[in-house]
Order: sequence, then C-alpha cells, then structure tokens
Amino acid sequence: MIPVLGPLCLCLLLHIVAQLVAGDSQLIYTPVEDITIACGESGTQISKFDNRTWNTDINSEFFPMEQDQVGNSTSQVRKAPSSSFTGRVPYTTARLSHSEFTYTFTLTTGQKFIRLYFYHASYADFDRSKALFSVKAGGYTLLQDFNASATVDASGVETIYKEFCLNIYGGDQSLNITFIPSKAEQAYAFINGIEIVSMPTYLYYTAPQSNGPAYIGEEGNFPIGENTAMEMFYRINIGGSPVSSNQDTGMYRNWDGEDETYLDESSRNITVSPSNPSIQLKFGRIPEYSAPKEVYKTGRSIDTNKTNNRSYNLTWEFHVDSNYPYLVRLHFCEIEIFKIGGERTFVIYIGNQAVDTADIVGWSGGNGIPVYRDYVVALSDLGRQKKVSLFITLQAFQMDWTIEYNNAILNGLEILKLINSKDQQTGSSTNPKVTLLSPRTSKNSTHMLVIVAGVISSIVVFSAFGIFVFRQRQKVSGNSHSTMKLTMTPSSSSPSYLCRYFSLAEIKAATKNFHQTSVIGVGGFGNVYKGCIDGGATPVAIKRLKPESSQGAHEFKTEIELLSQLRHRHLVSLIGYCTDKGEMILVYDYMARGSLRDHLYHTNNSTLSWDQRLQICIGTAQGLQYLHGGAKGTIIHRDVKSTNILLDEKWVAKVSDFGLSKVGSANMSKTHISTVVKGSFGYLDPEYYRRQRLTEKSDVYSFGVVLFEVLCARPAVINTEEMRQMNLSEWAKSCLHKGELDQIIDPSLTGKIATESLNKFVEIAMSCVHENGVERPSMDDVLRGLEFALQIHHSPEKDINSIERKVKTEPSSREPSCATKDSITCISETIFSEINNPSGR
Repeated sequence: MIPVLGPLCLCLLLHIVAQLVAGDSQLIYTPVEDITIACGESGTQISKFDNRTWNTDINSEFFPMEQDQVGNSTSQVRKAPSSSFTGRVPYTTARLSHSEFTYTFTLTTGQKFIRLYFYHASYADFDRSKALFSVKAGGYTLLQDFNASATVDASGVETIYKEFCLNIYGGDQSLNITFIPSKAEQAYAFINGIEIVSMPTYLYYTAPQSNGPAYIGEEGNFPIGENTAMEMFYRINIGGSPVSSNQDTGMYRNWDGEDETYLDESSRNITVSPSNPSIQLKFGRIPEYSAPKEVYKTGRSIDTNKTNNRSYNLTWEFHVDSNYPYLVRLHFCEIEIFKIGGERTFVIYIGNQAVDTADIVGWSGGNGIPVYRDYVVALSDLGRQKKVSLFITLQAFQMDWTIEYNNAILNGLEILKLINSKDQQTGSSTNPKVTLLSPRTSKNSTHMLVIVAGVISSIVVFSAFGIFVFRQRQKVSGNSHSTMKLTMTPSSSSPSYLCRYFSLAEIKAATKNFHQTSVIGVGGFGNVYKGCIDGGATPVAIKRLKPESSQGAHEFKTEIELLSQLRHRHLVSLIGYCTDKGEMILVYDYMARGSLRDHLYHTNNSTLSWDQRLQICIGTAQGLQYLHGGAKGTIIHRDVKSTNILLDEKWVAKVSDFGLSKVGSANMSKTHISTVVKGSFGYLDPEYYRRQRLTEKSDVYSFGVVLFEVLCARPAVINTEEMRQMNLSEWAKSCLHKGELDQIIDPSLTGKIATESLNKFVEIAMSCVHENGVERPSMDDVLRGLEFALQIHHSPEKDINSIERKVKTEPSSREPSCATKDSITCISETIFSEINNPSGR
C-alpha cells in the first residue's frame, strides 16, 4: 500500500499547491479532442491566422469513404479560386463530389463542437449554382437541402461557417459525417474544412442534478438532455469588438462583435458602450472558460439619464428558423460603478415575454464577477414563415423610484437552436415536438437513468393530462356529438359545467382539413381557422395548438376550465374542444370583425368613431368587471391587450384568451396571488413584475394601456420622433404633463370628440396606469367613468369645436388642460365624479 499511497499523496499535495497558486478561478479549458481537417490538402498546413495545425484528409485515418452506384471513388480535390481568402486555411482547397462521401472519426465520450467550413466559389468542373446537399452526423441531419449558392448570395459573404454541438455516448466510438448531394441533376456536395473540439461537460447541456433553463411561457424548466443536438446561431460580444477563435478560452469559439443591425433603431440612438479593460475579473459563480474575459469587460447599457431610462429600452432582433426551441444565454458582469445589490435592476424580455428581473450584483455577489443566465424559448411557425424574429429586450423599471439607477446592461449573448431527437433536422422546416420535462432531482449521473427519468416524466405528464381530458368525455343519447363534464380541479366542490366535445373528423370537416384559406389569424398558440359546424349553420373560430407552442397543456386546460363555466355577454364563448390524436383544439363563437387592434392601426379597415370606441371600451370593462367581482371568486385575466378584445358582427366587445388567467379568492381586496410573472410586452404591470404579486389591479393597468391605444391609435410600444422606443402609456403621460393633450389623439378623431368626454376618458386612462396599484381604480369605477364619458359625448351641450381649434391652431400657446398637471386627479376634483343622470347606465 505504501508505494501506492506515496505517489497519490504527492499528487494530491501538488494539486493543492496548484489550486492555491491559481486562486479561486478555474484553469482555461484544454480540449481532449482538437481535430482539424483541411479537406483536399496534400499535406499539413499551419494557419497564419491562429497558428493551428490543419491535417490533410488524403491517405489519413479520416479519409472519406465514398460511393457511387457501382462503388467507385468519385470525390475530387480542387484548389480554391483566388480571392481574399486565398492562403487562409482551411479555405485553400475543397473536396467535392456528385456522390455521397463520409468522414469517420474515433472519439471519446462527451460533448463536442462540430464545425464545418465552406468556401463557395466556382471550382473547376463544378457549377457554383449546383451545390445542393445535406449533411448528417451521429444520426442527426445537420444541414437539409443546403443551398450554398443561395446562402452566400443572401449573406453577401464568401465563406460559410456552421457550428453544431453533439454528444458522443459510451466510450470510444466512431462519428460519421456524411455529405449527401441532392438528387437534382448535376448537384454536388463539397467541404473545405472540418473541426471537432471537445467541450467541458455540461457547458450547454443540463447536468443531472440541475433543473435546466427556465422555459419561457411555461411554469417549469427545459432540461437540455444529452440526446439533444444544437446549432449555434449567434455568439456576440455585446458592445465590443470580435473575439477570434485563438482568443477564446480553449474551445476556439468565434465571438462576433456587436453589429448595430441587430439593434432596434431606437436602441442605437440612446445607448452607449461602456468598457472597463482594467477591471480585474473574479470568476467564482461560473467557470472561467464560460466566455473570454474580453466579453465581460465590455457591454452595452442605457445612458445615465434616469428619467429617460424609465421610458426607453434596449432591444435586439435576431432572425432564426421557425418551429424550434432556442437556448438563449445572456452574459452579465457589472463593470461600472454599481457595487451593491439592487442598485441596478431591470427586466428581461425574450420573445416579448417578461422572463426575469436582473440584479447583476445580487446574482454574482459583487462588482467584476461574471455570471450568465439561460432561458429556452420556443418559436412557432407564424404564417408558415421559415424565418421569424426573436426579440431580446432589457427594460429599466419604469416606476420604482427606490432603485438608485434605472439602467440596464448586457455583456454578451449566445443563441443555439435545439434539436431534441435524431428525427429532427436542423436545416428544415419540419415541426419538432417541444417536450417540457419535469425538473430532475436525481443526482445519479448514469446516462441511462437520465434517459429513463426523462421518458417517465414525459409519460406521467401527458398521461395525467390525457386522463383528465378523456375520462370526462360522455356520450349523450340523441345527440350527434359528445359532451364532457368538467370541474375546476379534481378536489373542487364547484358544480360541473357542460362543454361540447368535437372529434378530429368534425374539426377537419369544419375547416376543410385545416386548409390555408380558412386561416383567419396566427399567434404563439397556433393558427385560428374559420369554420362551420352543425351542417354549416353555425360559424365558429377554431384555435389549433401547435406542438411547439409555448402555450401548452396547462394553459389549454385552464382555458377550458374557465370558459366552460363563465357566461357573459362580453366574454368570448367557448363552444367546445378536441383532443383526438394528441390535438389540442378550442372552438369558440366566431367574431366577425376580428380584434380591436385590427381597427386601430396598421390596418386597412375603416376608422372607428369615438362613440364606437367608447362602446367597445365599456363592453370590455364590463367583461373584466365580471371576472373581478361578478364571477364566483376573483379571476385575473393577466393578458389584457387589444388583440385579446374581439368584436362580433354588431361591434360587441368580448374579452378572449384565458390561458394565463388565475383564479383567486372571493375577496381579493385583502390579499394577492404570488405567481410566476407572465404577460405581454408593453402591457405588463411594472408593480406586478417587481413584487411578483398579482392582483386585479394588474388587469386595470393593462386595460389602461388599451385605453391609450384606443385614444392614440398607436401600438403599446412606439417609436418616438427621435426614433426612441417607448411604452405608449409613458409617452402619453409625458405628453400630457407637457400640456400636449392634442398631440396624442388619433387625427381621425379631430373635431369629433366632446371636450369633457375626452377629459374624462384621459382621466380614467391616467388613473389606470398609476405607478402604485392601490391608487388605481377598480374595474367597477373604470366602467362607471367610461359610461359617464359616453353620456357626456351624447349630451346636446357637448363642446366639439374647442377640441378642433386646439388641435389645429397653436397647441403650445393654449393653457394646459388639467390632465397635464402632475396629479392624475387634476381633471376633476375627484377621480370619478358622481354620475348626474343614473339612467345613463
């Protein structure tokens, strides 16, 4: 034993000394595999760019296996034509073939980067436009029908660089990378360089003891399993210059500099790029290899104007493939003056959904300590588009005056597409199934146990939901359709309510087999179709959940539970649902005139009159009032916005989309609901987000934004004249405080609104968006005020000409209306005056 223990003790001592010398930070990563292949080169090449050695594939262990119909070798080697990339390895040569060819690599277990290099040019005997092929590796289709010519022409660059992440299972084994030309005439495949580099375990994948990234739009997390492949879409050093592969932490990742084309135009105008190259970074929260130090020493933040920062935000837009989930990693490091938690706090929105409250010092524990946060967002196919926009927004708290600095900062970001099974393809528009797994608690790192746990979790989740739906279906004699009896919860003592059940065949018949001509709307949930049921006698709207939608089984179930028991003139009526063959389909009354937003802006529809707008707002308020107090218990909608207010043939407003709704106690005046924050960008109550306490006053805030939409005919987030992005409610309040009431009104209403009716409407909208929830009116008070505004508008004594004069002549010279004063109660002596004529209701 002594001969064994001696060396072990010595090694342990040396390890301890090394750790003491190195301090708390971890060593830069050294990959187990670092394979570089210059395809078609006759010998070893040294890259002048980073001094890496690139090996030839000719007569090497990686030499491609290739085949044609008779088994002949068909691939050819060509020198790259002269260009700016001439002499830069691996773009100097290429291997090309009209037939399939394969490279084989023997690798150790673990997660790897697979990088493919393409220099698309006119090679001898190969037509540039005929480069059309697929690439497969480890059972995954990395590129499907890859059109190199179209890709290069669209991007305006000569070279294409593709990076993927794969996991290699079970000891040393072979990884085949196969290039497969299209069956089109003269089509060929080609490759200039292949790189395989090991990565640290669980750099992007979820460790067995971790729950995984937060899944945006769902209550749970999204563990990234070892059977997941990834494609890197964006890796950016925000606010800084490019970081080349030889400056990375050992994995040879390329970090692009921040291209301002990613930034929303308004964000370009108001932001600055802080840099603190002298700051001493202290790695303690994350491994040092997570990102280069250069990434954490630069960033982009909003300027130091505290007042402006409450209204503006930082927004980036990235184009990605539709129908896939994406891992979004945001890198943060406090490099400015902030040293105490809570000094700089801001809201993170991804895909227009609020996902987190950022407090960098609070997360990291101090200044100069890097951290990152991971999120998964699923982007559905909106109108069958191949590309969709992924928005990332940082918003300073608008109304929290206790925060010292209303500011936001981002240092770096990575966006990776997730491919969750080997049947899915990274380069195609197939519809992968996004599976939400339950958080994993087992600490057993055995790969098989992780797989089994994931499968069992998935089965349990979907079985539970299936039992819930299908056990409640009943046949009703004498009826051609089924019904189901639905209760609020398994333990609820509430009475049951009937909800019609449709078979998939009935739904297909109603929508002409989901024909594109039946589509009347698209959204995160999926497509909405117009259909007819009962032999064509009843028009309906049919909303079909897509498998990859962020609105999943939980919200589907919530909507059925709520709408099946709620009946009100100003709530959309749920007729029934369908769950055949895994479908999640809801059937509603058909709303012939679409949404309120369809008639306010970005539309060819005729303009709504002031009377119509007031009637629609009153109807909506009545629906929300019923939810807050008229229904059994309090129901908080949580997603009040103009697209969720639908209009029937007679312009009757109906509140819709109850997937995010929460049921509270019968008396919400003395309590709140603590819940995961959800809502839509521009409508979300800042107080709700800040405190994560939901009350009915959060709906009141959102409705206040809708009121300003109705008055201004502008979206909830606007671009100002200075090309700055700003929340509509903040912009409207700013104009009102400056005495510019006439500047915010929809020009089509000029000369058509009674002065006092307008003042009352503005008073109500202002009170709804008060920064403190307790100061906001109830929906009952809002309804009473809107009815009073309508009564004034119909009064024969109304004064319209004064409004017309104020809009058309010297608005800056008039006396400010009381709506422009600091107090929101200035228009009248109290927020809601006594209605003089009760018959107006």
